[in-house]
Amino acid sequence: MTSQRNETASGPASASRCLRALIWRRMEQPGCEYFELRESSSGWMLAGSVVLAEEGQPFAADYTLHCDRQWLTREARIVLRRGGVEQQLHLRVDEQQRWWKGTDEVPQFRGCSDIDLAFSPSTNTLPIRRLALEVGQGRDVTAAWVRMPDLSLVTLPQRYTRLTESRYRYESNGGRFVAEVETDEFGLVLGYPPGWERVVATKG
Repeated sequence: MTSQRNETASGPASASRCLRALIWRRMEQPGCEYFELRESSSGWMLAGSVVLAEEGQPFAADYTLHCDRQWLTREARIVLRRGGVEQQLHLRVDEQQRWWKGTDEVPQFRGCSDIDLAFSPSTNTLPIRRLALEVGQGRDVTAAWVRMPDLSLVTLPQRYTRLTESRYRYESNGGRFVAEVETDEFGLVLGYPPGWERVVATKG
């Protein structure tokens, strides 16, 4: 899975520095992810390579997400592979918080600040960093959710509440799903039961 990694090597990634690289392991089903958080003068880049099983089928996905200095999502590129079939998704966000898929607006995403990838824990970092909640504070957000296994696009109401310096309660769909997320100093997931746990990471 090299297409996204090669694409960014001569673009924004070449002028950025890697703050942390890590591997997450999926807890309930087979799967893992190699991930990098990178910083540049214009903002942040999240890049991951994911392999997982979904609905009894093997999948592989490469993605890169670009955010501005305020952690607002500005662009997302995803390549999904399954059984020899490749599917690509490119989203961009303009200054009016309108989301575009090619030349077509995604109207249900208008006003959304964060993308949420259903196949990765990395995107929890975006609202965690953007909201900068104090301990005891909570905030409702609506994410632009990219679902598996078809990369369909829907909105997802969410709520983040900061419980301690490093732990957040995450709720979605009006509290029908609730989890506590442990994070590191970059706001990256350490543990997100029942979904993901960190296996290893670079120091820093």
